[in-house]
Amino acid sequence: MFNEMMRAEIWLQDHLESQQGIEDLASRLGYSTSQVRRRFKQCFGLSPSAYRDSLRLEKAARLLTLTPLSIRTIASQCGYQNHSAFSRAFQRYHNQTPRQYRQALRLKLRHNPFCKEGGHKPPTFEIHHSEVRHALVTRLYRQPHNTALSMLKTWRQHAKGTESLSERLKRGRIIALMHNTPLPSETDRIDVGPLVSQSEAQGIPIPPSFRLLKVPAQHQACVAVESLEEIPDVMQYLICEGLPAERYHATGEALQVEWTQEEIVMRLPVQKIR
Repeated sequence: MFNEMMRAEIWLQDHLESQQGIEDLASRLGYSTSQVRRRFKQCFGLSPSAYRDSLRLEKAARLLTLTPLSIRTIASQCGYQNHSAFSRAFQRYHNQTPRQYRQALRLKLRHNPFCKEGGHKPPTFEIHHSEVRHALVTRLYRQPHNTALSMLKTWRQHAKGTESLSERLKRGRIIALMHNTPLPSETDRIDVGPLVSQSEAQGIPIPPSFRLLKVPAQHQACVAVESLEEIPDVMQYLICEGLPAERYHATGEALQVEWTQEEIVMRLPVQKIR
């Protein structure tokens, strides 16, 4: 049952801009709407519609913090057809208006070791255009007393079905898409698993709790880090200092972290400031 509801949760995330309702989700899963509502709430503690509302408002928070998009554009990209309704919903959820939230979070992000006089040496980053890639990923949800970084370190212990992966995939390059970093979230989630070649993607056995993910071509700010613990500070530096200096900004899409036994690279999707 959980694998089906995980697919339902992913569908909700992928259709935030859409006005498709729970009936469409139920039809996709082959259940009645009442079954979907009941089973989804058993897994996630919220109805599908309430959960999607939280995803929309957390996406709005990321876009307000990371991008120069107007509040009206952000409302539209998060599935709100009415600007006023968006502002009211956002204030109920975040206890601030969208404008107040944007100002407060941008100020907060400037307080990190790289953005103050006498702080640590800023990390070196490069802007690259990444081609389409494929990965075999499972979705992890933050558990009580766990942080996103601690989950990455032990992701195989949290994921179901990893024992059925081939040894080559277990030893290969791993990718994690961190959907909420750097902001706190009630619905923190991470997609993680091995990168696969395009030829492997066409015929690879997929464990029930995994799915084949197509990572789109995009521009990324790439930074090699020595440990996962560096990621929050490096992310903040890129947002408040590094990217603006190069006339770029983050897009609000998921932060990507790739690692092998030899290296860890974080990749932040970016675009040129217009």
